[in-house]
Amino acid sequence: MVAKRRKSRAPLDPEGFHIGGVQLEPGTVSDVELDMARLPTRTKLTLPVRVVRGASDGPCMWLSAGIHGDELIGIEVIRQVLEQVEVARLCGTIIAVPIVNLHGFLIRSRYLPDGRDLNRSFPGGKRGSLAARLAHLFMEEIVSKCQYGIDFHTATNDRVNLPQLRVDLGDDETRELARAFGAPVTIDARLRDGSLREVATQRGVRVLLFEGGEAQRFDTAAIAIGVRGVQRVLARLGMHPLPPLDAAAPVVPAASRIATRCAWIRAPRSGLFRCVVENGQDVERGARLGVIANVFGEDAIVVKAKNAGTVVSLALNPVVHQGDAILRLAFTTDAT
Repeated sequence: MVAKRRKSRAPLDPEGFHIGGVQLEPGTVSDVELDMARLPTRTKLTLPVRVVRGASDGPCMWLSAGIHGDELIGIEVIRQVLEQVEVARLCGTIIAVPIVNLHGFLIRSRYLPDGRDLNRSFPGGKRGSLAARLAHLFMEEIVSKCQYGIDFHTATNDRVNLPQLRVDLGDDETRELARAFGAPVTIDARLRDGSLREVATQRGVRVLLFEGGEAQRFDTAAIAIGVRGVQRVLARLGMHPLPPLDAAAPVVPAASRIATRCAWIRAPRSGLFRCVVENGQDVERGARLGVIANVFGEDAIVVKAKNAGTVVSLALNPVVHQGDAILRLAFTTDAT
């Protein structure tokens, strides 16, 4: 394990704070490389981690992205957040892991080389598959140190998501943190088996999961919402003052609408789907969402909303087969 010391303003923590066997001091910004795996070429892969330890005591929070290797927005969110964190004003610790699934990132894939989804492989184990070992490493070296975590995702291929949080609103503190984050929509989402959020929550960590934009792309608006959301959460926890907004920055909402349920609208017929709504748009029951027709525009069928809701995800590929998920509606209430 290698740590690059960039700054030191305080003596060693008498109790010690370690990641990868490296003791990290208060008032420092340190880069740690966690031994992860080797490629078939014998090339060593390490998990890059940046640890920002405030000069004062406070909570520990992780920021993670790239659990799915083709989801890039969170990488940029984390970079911008760290750029504005002043270690001398930080109370507590931020552990940043911008690319968790390095294998998938290198081959531009959502999955690991064996086809496994890392976010269905937690908590993992020392002697399991590559996914299990990576999940175990993340749990032992990152999650075990933290009281809070924010995990960043995008839509899957050929979809785009409205910036949104998926959280457990049944927990009061999680609800407060979601309110502080202020994504356009906050969804009370069930925990998925084997996900990082499920396992960390079971261990008492409060986790916010951010979704926004699409795979393999940066989205300026989604990134701005993610950055400001993290900054608001840090301020809410008393970890770091809220930085002033750049006048040229995209407009970021100050409150989030709550959704207790979501539903996919599926193609009733195969053909080309011409969508007439946008992400974030509110639609009424029976509203026209688009038209599916053949290549000549014939044999058309109008797709309508079965319930009122807010559009939170859209398919990008107009070619659809019967049963394909083409649009997702969240059933929202007033702003928090």
